[in-house]
This record gives sequence, C-alpha cells and structure tokens, in this order.
Amino acid sequence: MFGFFRPSSCPCDPAAKAWLEKRLRWLSEQFEDSAFSGLPVVLPTRHFFPDPYDGSQASVRRMLDRVCRYMDVEPDRVVLKLVSRAGKVEMVNDAGRYLPDAAGTYRPSGENSVITIDRADLDPPINLVGTMAHELAHVRLLGERRIKSSVFDNELLTDLTVVFMGLGIFLANSPRAWHSQLSKWPGTTLNKPEYMTAPMYAYALAHLAWFRDEPRPAWAKHLLWHFRPEFRQALRYLWQTGDSSFQPTGAVRERAER
Repeated sequence: MFGFFRPSSCPCDPAAKAWLEKRLRWLSEQFEDSAFSGLPVVLPTRHFFPDPYDGSQASVRRMLDRVCRYMDVEPDRVVLKLVSRAGKVEMVNDAGRYLPDAAGTYRPSGENSVITIDRADLDPPINLVGTMAHELAHVRLLGERRIKSSVFDNELLTDLTVVFMGLGIFLANSPRAWHSQLSKWPGTTLNKPEYMTAPMYAYALAHLAWFRDEPRPAWAKHLLWHFRPEFRQALRYLWQTGDSSFQPTGAVRERAER
C-alpha cells in the first residue's frame, strides 16, 4: 500500500525540485516520444533483455544495441570500446573523499559516437544498462547539439534524460551521487550534486507515474527496497498536492484531479 491517506512532502530540497520540474518541461519540448508520452517503461526483465549475457564483448554489444533502440539512437552509429583500467590510482579531494571514476564515457567521432566502458563494470548487468543509457543520453543531448558540455547541469540532465526515455529504474537502483562532487545550486546555498540523487530520482519517477495515470505503477516493484520509501513519498506528494510546474494535460490530468 502506498498510504495515500498520510500527508506527504517532496523528498527533494526546493532547488532540486524546481530544477527537475523545469528540465522535465524542457525535455518534453525536445523529445516528442518518451515514456512520458506513452513509450514503455523499460524493466530489468527477459521481455526487454532476452539475449543471454556472459560479459563477453559480443553479449555486451547485443545489450548496447537494445539500449540504443530504447534510447532512440541508431546502433550502427555507436562504437563500443571495452577497456581495462587495472592498477588505476584512486584520487581524493581536499576533504579526503574519494573521487569517482567513470564507469563509461562518451565522445563524438565524426558522424559516430564512441562509448567506452570499463571491463571492471560489466557486472551486474542491471548496472551496466544504466551506464549505457547514461552515455547514450549524452549522444541525445551533446551529440545532437541540444546542449553544450559546459552547462552547469550537464550530468544531471543526462541522468534525467534516461528517466524521461523510460530507463530510469536502472539508474535509480544504482545512483552515482558522491559527496566529493557537491557544489551549489546557482543563486543558493543548497548543495548541488553532479549526478542525480535518490530523492531526485524518486521525484522524477513519481512524475512519470503521474503523467501515465498510474497511482500504483506495476513497474515500481522493480525498484530496490531501500529506494521505495522515497518514491512512495514523492508519489503521494504529487497525487495529493499536484504541486509541480510540470503538469500532465488532457484526460490524464482530469483523472489525477478526481
């Protein structure tokens, strides 16, 4: 039970809440087809990933091709490179916190895109899907020249694009926010993460359920147990208050308001 009878609050701080609503609206203007407009929510099931996976380059390539299709990227224009970074030196910041090393990277190469993935991060495959989706979101944003890499919310927006396209469960179950990467939201004293946090994923996915008129979305059972309370909180908040500048329209909004 989601406990709609209990009052709820937004799990995000005000700056993160405002940013999410603004960027979700921006994404809706950029992409006509998305999970918000009716495309399937991609799940960690055999229905969406029927190919056998053993960590080999061939199986990784097959998985990447499927994620490309879910992200509406042409697979033939994506080059996959697997690298080994054995013996890499771990860095720390001035506060002694470890700096994360990217599980994957994206770079343009002529008309193609090169996605590089560390062999150490090929398992578990559910995390690998999230890495692939994140890098392919760079293709949709940077590769298609929708944003510049210098924008202050580059990585945050890349994460949110994954949610918007229907693969948010994979990132929500393994968020990449590190304390060593905190800065400040512009014009505030509130901490801004480099990547989306669990409360931010909860609020974004709650919007997805709200727009799809799903007060108890079946796909929520695929969220890990430690993430579900924040998701339920965000879902209750939207259905109880409707307090978002990014609103569902038409029949979906009418049903949500009843």
